[in-house]
Amino acid sequence: MISSNVSSIMSNQTYMNNNAGNVANVNTDSYIPRNTTISETQNGSTQANTSLATDNGSKQSQTDLSKELTDQISIENTTKANVQSIRTQNEMLGSLLDIKG
Repeated sequence: MISSNVSSIMSNQTYMNNNAGNVANVNTDSYIPRNTTISETQNGSTQANTSLATDNGSKQSQTDLSKELTDQISIENTTKANVQSIRTQNEMLGSLLDIKG
């Protein structure tokens, strides 16, 4: 179970890295942002899939700040939930070891 939480955290780190790059290039002419989707793998973990957004031919950056900033909130909340799950699992295992010992 912990491995799926770690996998999700790593996928969301990739997502945040791409998101941060998009925000950093909001004023870069002709910049095409990276889109990130997170999908489940066959073994139950997750992976981040990155692709370039569709180029609309604009001479200005095509980054949509409203999308990027709301995505950051979602990424942060998902990561917090995964970290809390790992903490809870760690506490439960510690309690079991204390009872057994």
